[in-house]
Amino acid sequence: MFPLQAAWLYYLENPALVLNGLALFFAVNGSWLWIATQLRSSLGRQRLATLPPSETDISQQREQRINRLFYSVGTVCLSLALLLSLVSTRV
Repeated sequence: MFPLQAAWLYYLENPALVLNGLALFFAVNGSWLWIATQLRSSLGRQRLATLPPSETDISQQREQRINRLFYSVGTVCLSLALLLSLVSTRV
């Protein structure tokens, strides 16, 4: 039996393992988005301090919109990871 066929049969016999793996994938992605957004916002604050006041408002609004999007996608990923993890305990 080929290794891929053996792995496929193993995963078919253990659906909870597949769901936990998928939950781990989404949790890592969601947490990475939150951490990256934290780093982006701290770097953005430093960059805003060097801009002239006329460009600060526009740049700050743009940064807030992007950060809000990153936080919302990260929250969706983390929520999906939690949901998949809970579903995997019932399979």
